[in-house]
Amino acid sequence: MGKRAERARQMFLEGYNCSQSVVGAFIDLFDMDKTTALKFCEGLGGGMGRMRLTCGAVSAMALIAGLKMSSGKGGDLKGRGELYAEIRSMAEEFKAQNGSIICADLLGASMPKDNSAMPEARTPEYYRRRPCAQKIYECALILEKHLLGEQDGREEPSGQEKQDNRS
Repeated sequence: MGKRAERARQMFLEGYNCSQSVVGAFIDLFDMDKTTALKFCEGLGGGMGRMRLTCGAVSAMALIAGLKMSSGKGGDLKGRGELYAEIRSMAEEFKAQNGSIICADLLGASMPKDNSAMPEARTPEYYRRRPCAQKIYECALILEKHLLGEQDGREEPSGQEKQDNRS
């Protein structure tokens, strides 16, 4: 357990945002090319467009859960309920570890000091003062556990996948 979590952390240190880092560590499991996936989730970084709302790594957990569990059918309320329950469970686990799923709380600041949408330059100082790499790692670990059933570094299909192979 932790190979994908380490990959997610490394992606953040390479310049990807929090959401991209988590999605990037799992996207190979789905029928979606990596570039499209990274473009699709980029706007969730910085708590959605640097507004410091829901943590982008937590939002990425929901995206990956949807890819893993959703039937993609509009009227599938049972499946949607199961997906929502799983997302809540993962978010609660993250919140229990960190006190919040809100970017501003995790960073200890509400809006960026410059109130700008422009991301900060990725410098050694940026990485030193940010908890993001660890939060990304934690989200990826939660995904490994909840959706991949990883134990001792081994990936096993989730119960949902065993039932209908909808991944």
